[in-house]
Amino acid sequence: MIDKILAEQILTAPLKAGASFTEIFAERRKNTSVSVLNGKTRSVNSGIDTGLGLRVINGERVIYAFTNDLSRQSLIRLSEDTAAAVSFNEQGHIKDFTEKRRKNNHNILTLPFGVSKSLIFDRLKSANEAAKSYSPLITEVTTSLSAVEQEIFIYNSEGLFTEDKRVRTRVTVNSTASGKGEKQTGYFGPGAFSGFEFVENLDYEALAREASETAVKMLSAGPAPSGKLPVVIDNGFGGVLFHEACGHGLEAIAIAKNSSVFAGKLGERIASEKVTAADDGTIANSWGSLNIDDEGTETTKNVLIEKGILKNYMCDKFYGKKLGLASTGACRRESYRFIPVPRMTNTYIAAGSDSREDIIFSVDYGIYCKNMGGGSVNTATAEFNFAVNEAYIIRNGKIAEPVRGASLIGRGDEIIRDIEMVSPDVKLACGMCGASSGSVPVTVGQPMIKVSKMTVGGKA
Repeated sequence: MIDKILAEQILTAPLKAGASFTEIFAERRKNTSVSVLNGKTRSVNSGIDTGLGLRVINGERVIYAFTNDLSRQSLIRLSEDTAAAVSFNEQGHIKDFTEKRRKNNHNILTLPFGVSKSLIFDRLKSANEAAKSYSPLITEVTTSLSAVEQEIFIYNSEGLFTEDKRVRTRVTVNSTASGKGEKQTGYFGPGAFSGFEFVENLDYEALAREASETAVKMLSAGPAPSGKLPVVIDNGFGGVLFHEACGHGLEAIAIAKNSSVFAGKLGERIASEKVTAADDGTIANSWGSLNIDDEGTETTKNVLIEKGILKNYMCDKFYGKKLGLASTGACRRESYRFIPVPRMTNTYIAAGSDSREDIIFSVDYGIYCKNMGGGSVNTATAEFNFAVNEAYIIRNGKIAEPVRGASLIGRGDEIIRDIEMVSPDVKLACGMCGASSGSVPVTVGQPMIKVSKMTVGGKA
């Protein structure tokens, strides 16, 4: 997209004005999405976006500019305008570019944009029919597929040149059950750093029926109880609780700004000894994975907590330098329009040794959260409030009747201390995470865990 001669010109102007570091992030992105509602085509969208972002750094000060006009004249003007905003004292210098070849952790077999729309529609309609036919109570089903092919090119004044290609595919199903003037929904949305082979290898129809099953069960469920109760959270998307309540507080941007309860606690016990947690951007074909981050650093398996002890934060170069820590390959952004910051990739609680049966049997009366929903978190205080999409009473060591309207309330730094049982069966689930650098694909995950006590809110 950008040749080395032009890249050097773009990077040099701010350096001559006194910047110590300059960086180009150029991008070409193709998006497509198709959705089917109740067996009929709902929407078909596709598009291409290209652009370039220029980041200029000196000390604590950062300037960021971007454009979608990649003409030589436009890019030189962008560089000069950025240089004009620089008021540094000493001039930086650009090093000769050395291409850094990245290791590819992800085998892509079939690019989504090479697949015929008719084949995509067939898969979506088949899953739609499977969900709709589950029960006469199912009144609405939406199935969809979205895919992204992203090519990135990174140059910086330290002489780095690298490029990468990222391909992600995701399918979703949303079933609605209706009866007696009420509605309940069931939702699943798996995805992968993969081509269309992800859909071909997925039992999409079974997933669609499961979404409908959840909707129907919750329609007839009674109200959830309230109070301090033992809570069992299932594997997979249950990991969203750790992601939100703890993960954001372990990102270097929050630590550097002292807006996290985990600031200054490296080497200290912050969780139960049952808890080991990691952020691993290297997992092959996982939704949140990357070969390199958006600064060109290779991703790593970064152990955040080991047997309850805080071991590391998620760092980029800028905020990592402030903390005296190396980048962990965690620098991310939605697109060239956003300045990058340290973010999560695939974040999960690691396997334990307690069986699922023993975890359930250990609870006399409590709540089993099978599917988690969305929520809100204050990273400065770690206070959270999460909805539970599918929940059941645990009574005398057995999973009993379904309940609805449950929510989990508490503080992340307290909850991870109260985890007293962890199963071996880690499962990952995908989602999108929004923060200051935009919305990025992330994976959450965990085994089944038991929290000894948590505030449960319920409603009729």
